[in-house]
Amino acid sequence: MTHFLDIHTTPPSELRRIIETGRAIKEARKGKPKAALDQKLPLKDHMVALIFEKPSTRTRVSFDVGVRQMGGQTMVLSGTDMQLGHGETIADTARVLSRYVDLIMMRTFEEDTLTEMAEYATVPVINGLTNRTHPCQIMADILTFEEHRGPIKGRKVVWSGDGNNVFASFAHAAKQFEFDLVFTGPEPLDPEPALEGLYAIERNPQAAVDGADLVVTDTWVSMHDPQSARERRHNQLRGYQVNAELLAHAKPDALFMHCLPAHRDDEATSEVMDGPNSVIFDEAENRLHAQKAIMKWCVES
Repeated sequence: MTHFLDIHTTPPSELRRIIETGRAIKEARKGKPKAALDQKLPLKDHMVALIFEKPSTRTRVSFDVGVRQMGGQTMVLSGTDMQLGHGETIADTARVLSRYVDLIMMRTFEEDTLTEMAEYATVPVINGLTNRTHPCQIMADILTFEEHRGPIKGRKVVWSGDGNNVFASFAHAAKQFEFDLVFTGPEPLDPEPALEGLYAIERNPQAAVDGADLVVTDTWVSMHDPQSARERRHNQLRGYQVNAELLAHAKPDALFMHCLPAHRDDEATSEVMDGPNSVIFDEAENRLHAQKAIMKWCVES
């Protein structure tokens, strides 16, 4: 059984294989209408369950479109559609779903929900996001960086802001893809202790981005944060906004990424987001190609 649960649990050689497959998938689709089938159909006659406990735009659309382009069919389920962990155990849900579908993608809150699903499912399970990690996003980010700047190995990546789940997957990727990662943000929002040793810390954002090949940020607040937390985070993170002044301290050709959705002129200015260094919409598009490569890897490995 080949699951895609986290970057650090997937061998570097297999991660590289997925990136190269994603690049080839993207190249092969040039000029095709969005609904046209791929030349190769690894999901032909496959049914894929897409489970969303959290709201989603990019994850939902990219996985749904990707499955269809590869010849499969999708069943999109929300937390309210299912008895996920309420009237029925996750283990039993996994056993039942495995009788109906060939692949499960899950976007959920607790990592334990994902791991229990994978433990008891008899079909591959993909981590579409948990509160702890977001590996599909980072695979798209690696694909995006390399199509613009070549191999990421040995490059300097700087994360400015909150040490959240997206950062956690960047930290895992730093080890697996062998690039240098620097975190700059306020101490109360440091990444989880389990990630220590995978990145460096520099509290001064201007010093952090010096010589950076890539500068990354994310929203300062989660969709589920109460108003009091939102105000506190804004006060903590205001000095870590990615703006033109900060980006000027990085390499002249440094790329800027944001996984979206963005609160423009909070974590990053519109000037940066729409500027020449920004690849945020290439990054969003590459969710599709990277995830298609992940699904292909899961069903063919």
